[in-house]
Amino acid sequence: MSQTQSPPPSLICWVVSDGRRGIENQALGLAEAVQAQLAAAGTGMRIGRAVAHKDGSVALPDCGPPDLWIGCGRAAIKLAGRHRRTFTRCFFTYVQDPRTRYRDFDLILAPAHDRLTRPNALAMIGSPNRISATLLEDGRAGFAAQIEALAPPRAAVLIGGDSKRFRLTPRIADYLVKRLEGLLADNVSLMITASRRTPKALSDRLSQAFAGHPRVWLFDGEGENPYFAFLAAADWIFVTEESTNMLVEASATGKPVYALPMDGSAGKFTRLHAALEAHGAMRPWLGRLEKWSYTPLAETDRAAGLLINRWAPPLQSHAASGDAA
Repeated sequence: MSQTQSPPPSLICWVVSDGRRGIENQALGLAEAVQAQLAAAGTGMRIGRAVAHKDGSVALPDCGPPDLWIGCGRAAIKLAGRHRRTFTRCFFTYVQDPRTRYRDFDLILAPAHDRLTRPNALAMIGSPNRISATLLEDGRAGFAAQIEALAPPRAAVLIGGDSKRFRLTPRIADYLVKRLEGLLADNVSLMITASRRTPKALSDRLSQAFAGHPRVWLFDGEGENPYFAFLAAADWIFVTEESTNMLVEASATGKPVYALPMDGSAGKFTRLHAALEAHGAMRPWLGRLEKWSYTPLAETDRAAGLLINRWAPPLQSHAASGDAA
C-alpha cells in the first residue's frame, strides 16, 4: 500500500518597498504575475509585504522567510544588502534601475527606456503593474452602481502632476479643462481621477467645473479608490504624458489610450512613448475620438516568466534560510 504524498509547501515571496502605492504596486504586480504562473504549474506561493518606514523602522511580513524577494524604490535598495546576508538562498529581484548596488540583486527588471546594460538586467516596456482581467472585473463589480449611473460612452481621465521633466502649469490646466468640456459636449461621460502630484489649483478647478455634473464622476481621494473600475469601464483612457506608470497600466487594458500633453521635455521617456505607440496602444490626443484595438500590453506576465526562468524555483521545499532581519 503506497503512502499518500503530502503536497510541497508554498513558496514565500516578500514584496519590499516604502509602502507608497505607485512604488509598491510595481513589485506587487510582478509578484502576483509570478504567483499566477507558478499556480498554473501546480506550485503555490504566498506574498507578504515588507514596508520600510521613514523613521527607519521596517514592518516585516509574518509569512516566514522569503524564497523570492522583489523590491522597488530606494528603501528596498537599502534593505537588499542586509536581507541578502540573512536569507542566503533567496532570489533577489529589483524593479527599475537601482543605479547602485547592482550586485545585491540576482535579477534587475529595468525599463527599456533606461537602457541599462548589466549581465543581471533584463529590459521591459515600462514597469510591472497589477492590471489583469480579474482585477478589472472585480474593480468594475465593486462600483457597478456608480458606473451604470454614467451614460455610455465613457472616458477615464488620469491626471498626474509635476515631475522632474514636466510641469502642470496654468496653461496646461486651461487646456485640460477645455478638453474635458469638449468631451462632455460630445456626450462622453467622464471618470476623472487626479494624483497626489496634481496641483491643488487644478484639483479645485476640476471640482468647480465638474463636481455634481450628471455625466461626470470626479474622484476626490475620499473613500475607496475606483481607479481599476475606471480602467475597466472606460471606452477610452486619457493620461497626462508624464504619468509613465499610468500610461503602461492603461495600455495593459486593450482600451484606446490618448496621451495628454504637459509643459516640459520627455527626454528618455520619448522612448517609452514610442514603444507604446508602436505597440498600437497609445496615440496623441488631436481632438477627435477614434476607436482602435490592439493586444493588451502583457509585459508584466512576460517579465514574470523571465524571472521564473532565471530563478528556477525549488518546487519541493523552501529554499530560504535564516531569521527575519
